[in-house]
Amino acid sequence: MAVVDSSPSLEILAREPEGFSIWSGPPFSNGQPKVKIERVPCTFAKYSEDGSRYLVIKSASTVCVYDCHSSTEIRTFEVPNVLAAVLSPRGTYLQSFQMPLTSKENNLILWNCDTGAPVYQQFKKGMSKTTWPLVQFSFDEAVACRLATNEIQFFDAGDFSKGIIYRLRVPGLAAMELSKTTGSHIAAFVAESKGIPASVQIFASGKDAQSQPVARRSFFRCDTVQLSWNYGSTGLLVVVQSDVDKTNQSYYGESKLAYLTTDGSYEGLVTLRKEGPIHDVQWSSKGSEFVVIYGFMPASATVFDKKCNPLLQLGEGPYNTVRWNPKGKFLCLAGFGNLSGEMVFWDYEAKKQLGTTKAELSVTSEWSPDGRFFMTATTAPRLQVDNGIKIFHHNGSLYFKKMFAKLYQADWKPEAPERFGDIADLVQSTSSLNINATKPQGQGSKSSQASSKTTTANPPAQKPAAYRPPHAKVAAAVQAELFGGAGSSEEMSKNASRNKKRRDKQREKKAAEAAGAASNGS
Repeated sequence: MAVVDSSPSLEILAREPEGFSIWSGPPFSNGQPKVKIERVPCTFAKYSEDGSRYLVIKSASTVCVYDCHSSTEIRTFEVPNVLAAVLSPRGTYLQSFQMPLTSKENNLILWNCDTGAPVYQQFKKGMSKTTWPLVQFSFDEAVACRLATNEIQFFDAGDFSKGIIYRLRVPGLAAMELSKTTGSHIAAFVAESKGIPASVQIFASGKDAQSQPVARRSFFRCDTVQLSWNYGSTGLLVVVQSDVDKTNQSYYGESKLAYLTTDGSYEGLVTLRKEGPIHDVQWSSKGSEFVVIYGFMPASATVFDKKCNPLLQLGEGPYNTVRWNPKGKFLCLAGFGNLSGEMVFWDYEAKKQLGTTKAELSVTSEWSPDGRFFMTATTAPRLQVDNGIKIFHHNGSLYFKKMFAKLYQADWKPEAPERFGDIADLVQSTSSLNINATKPQGQGSKSSQASSKTTTANPPAQKPAAYRPPHAKVAAAVQAELFGGAGSSEEMSKNASRNKKRRDKQREKKAAEAAGAASNGS
């Protein structure tokens, strides 16, 4: 009797100027994705964290919520002058922020998606990416809270009509982060003020356990922090960033990595073997290990356990991005932004490198929920040319590529990783797939064509290149694009050789003059 595969199919949401569409897969039949939903006009689209629903902003005053399973519209909300909208993790609530017309108008509204009724409203002068969403939920939506002046306000997530049920006073509070799985703790950041150092404190989110922080760490030279909880809410990584590096080693300020545990067993900095900035950190899906990319270029990458002991050195390279797949087996180290797009794929469980490739000009990147595929996207408005999507196998070999005249967004539909089978079986099931890139619409740039060349064997160790500032890298990339990559390096080598000969001649001339002066004096 055949075993029925109950794993959900993967889906991708792609948004263009004309609207968004949803694809089924990968894997794709005949190398092309099947379009599940044709283009729907919109200015924004976003899934809930559990993938059960998604919202669509269709105009400046209309927000619609859809069911992902049936693709049917659940409800339409009229929100004049809407600026931002987001669903709660399970899609129960829609949170909207709109441009206030008067100082008395409630412009932050929390709506019940099933009834369409507003359950919470307040006036908010402004918002930013660091404070949005203004009302935070745990993943199971059992805990809900918001940041206020010098305090964190908690609500009954099942009945917002009760209002604020309790408050946590934190003088000088600047940012907070509620743990997601579970919502048992909350991290609070207090900015530096009047000579008093900045600090990060962890509190229990329950009302009866908030009298004192369970963990605390102070920082001098701290302007902003990035707070990252692990799965299980037992550990918190804190990337501390200052705008100015007083050692004058970096134009981009100074950063360091701290680690705090909810049981108080560790409250300190993570010891790194190389000086320089913290480029990226990420927890494994199990929450028992984390990986850090750090140091001046070429950056180093190291995997640590929950006690901050190094487990695996992933080498050095031009990397500033790390992505750990949802199954915890594969890792991708990449250099995006002002770097050249180098990517290296690792099998963490086997402790071996699987392959390398490039994805130049990538703006976003993420593993598929089943952990088999890795998608990168070049999107507007960050980049106005060479927009497109690339999907790679777990070892870095290119599986699919599609170019767009303009692409604003490309997202996987979220799914729980445990809904898929064992990662080894999933990888084996795709081992026979043909690795064919679809022909782009137009030839695209030379850089996008070159990215299809991959190396699946471990590359030989290379001598680290000398550091070049970002503006020099951009200039070199533009020159290579216009005149060809090889010609630029050859011209540089000719100039270097000519300058070396000139310096040698000057050195010989000075030595001859010094010898003549010495003989005349004697």
